[in-house]
Amino acid sequence: MDLGTQLSILIGPTVAVPAPGFLVETLLNAEVTHDDTGRSGFQLTFNAGRKGVADIVDFDHLSSQLLRISNRVILTVILNGIPNVLFDGIITNQQLEPSNEPGQAKIVVTGEDVSVMMDMMEVTMEHPAQLETVIALKIIAMYAQYGLIPMVIPPVVIDPPIPIERTPVQSSRTDYQYLNDMAERYGYIFYIIPGPAPLTNTAYWGPPIRVGFPQPALSIDMGSDTNVSSISFQHDGMKPQMVMGTVQDSMTNQAMPVMSLMSLRPPLSLMPSLPLNFPLIQTKMMSDNSRYSYIQAFARAQGMVDKSVDEVVTASGELDVQQYGTLLRPRELVGVRGAGFTYDGLYYVKKVSHKIAKGSYTQSFTLTREGTGAITPMVPV
Repeated sequence: MDLGTQLSILIGPTVAVPAPGFLVETLLNAEVTHDDTGRSGFQLTFNAGRKGVADIVDFDHLSSQLLRISNRVILTVILNGIPNVLFDGIITNQQLEPSNEPGQAKIVVTGEDVSVMMDMMEVTMEHPAQLETVIALKIIAMYAQYGLIPMVIPPVVIDPPIPIERTPVQSSRTDYQYLNDMAERYGYIFYIIPGPAPLTNTAYWGPPIRVGFPQPALSIDMGSDTNVSSISFQHDGMKPQMVMGTVQDSMTNQAMPVMSLMSLRPPLSLMPSLPLNFPLIQTKMMSDNSRYSYIQAFARAQGMVDKSVDEVVTASGELDVQQYGTLLRPRELVGVRGAGFTYDGLYYVKKVSHKIAKGSYTQSFTLTREGTGAITPMVPV
């Protein structure tokens, strides 16, 4: 690609290899979307015009079988000499768009990250005397052929399953669904990050990452330092929740109150939307508590509250990668400056979409946090 950016493609069944020249040369554009909920996806569009006798039977792109469904695709962007693994996934859809105009036919392939292979078969399996973290590590290890590196964070509240009391059961659920079911109980998330090297992926099971050194700041209305094409902010006062309920404790056989009032997430804002200072907090009652122990019920109540404040404030926008100087990475922190005290400060990068074409590389993004006001006097630039 132009402007100091290069895109490399590895493709093939299971073990991807460098794409041949005709495939790279006919690439019109690439789009990649990363989100902290659900699977990430990609779309590649190729010019597939026929050029001679060799193309009479079929288009080169199709006869080569490189773009067939189930092939693995790895996209790496080299920006200012630094390689970044952008995507590692499986082709799940193929489209042909013939044209009456010479050389205008297109082939479009769409796919999802390698976690799609964890969502192909429903399984019924017991996991006796195993915590959710152990189960998550065990399931991830079953997909080692995709280079999965596990990153599993234990919940704050744990309740070890005692075999004579209960046994965790994966009942007619795919491995991907079960990992997300377990994550949901604690307000956690599960996703797969491409890299750090080609043919490897990081499988993350844990809370949204709200600690660490922020990425370079997104600057708004700051003259020559501006590096964001557009951005808008939204404060949704109906998001935060308090959670209440009761559970029949298995030890005392008594009805015990379960309550969670505020999030335990590391704060990113000075004025988070908490019950103490926000009048629109909703109270939600837990349901079906009879099947939980007191510890389990409390963990689930806290998870519901934590998740409810994650997107109280959202920011959506677009940037040019060359102007920004690096890639904005999802599922990490970033600073915002130039929007004023209320909306300046640190944010969690929830979603990033890449759009790559010859001479152009832009990213659209969604940022989130639990309230307003900056907690730091400045952000890294």
